[in-house]
Amino acid sequence: MACGCARSYLSLMENGRKGPPSEELLARLEIALGLEAGGPLTRAARLERTPAAIRDDLEASRRLAELLRGTSLDERGRVVGRLDAAYRTGELARLTERLMPASGTHAEPVGAPLPREVPLINRVAAGYPAGFTDLGYPARAADEYVRCPDLEDPDAFAARVVGDSMEPDYREGDIVVFSPARDVVDGSDCFARLEPDDETTFKRVYFETGEDGGGLIRLQPVNNRYPPRVLERELVAGLYRAVSVTRSL
Repeated sequence: MACGCARSYLSLMENGRKGPPSEELLARLEIALGLEAGGPLTRAARLERTPAAIRDDLEASRRLAELLRGTSLDERGRVVGRLDAAYRTGELARLTERLMPASGTHAEPVGAPLPREVPLINRVAAGYPAGFTDLGYPARAADEYVRCPDLEDPDAFAARVVGDSMEPDYREGDIVVFSPARDVVDGSDCFARLEPDDETTFKRVYFETGEDGGGLIRLQPVNNRYPPRVLERELVAGLYRAVSVTRSL
């Protein structure tokens, strides 16, 4: 197809059996359909990927703002209009409880930053690249999430390490969070997507120049029992920098 996606995958999305596509596939779909880049299709997909709890909070905030806009004071200084009606029916109490859940004698203020919930996508091999069919997976959508309180990147994702080639810095079972928004520099630990079959691996990355002047990328294990792998830059479809790791004790 013009968008470079299998018809079977599009059929799964259309029938609700797959979530929204990745940002890369969305961009190709928009081009194929003649739509504005980053337009309604992308915005709808991003909203769909947002965890349900956050969507509920956004809807409660929207409704509260709507009530405030329809409110005024009468000649005695009393609140009248939608907010007054919402108070009498109990809707106001439900909305404020949703946005400020009580915790003992303290409640979080409206607008307090929430820890970002990052999708945990299957596993990433720390040995040689392994097939990873979920990379047609819809970004930000997963069956499991991890919380990252200090991360702002909406495209961040996490993966469990498999294998021992990144020991001792990373161990099998560690959950590593990757941020596409972070710059990748020499020595960055990265989730790497390899052409042509969307293979993935987790390695320390170095940028080199070949004898012919062409760009090369060296995927270097931390564990010196494993050899590095050197690829032409064109064969590396994506590099996503590791920003944090969580380990069970």
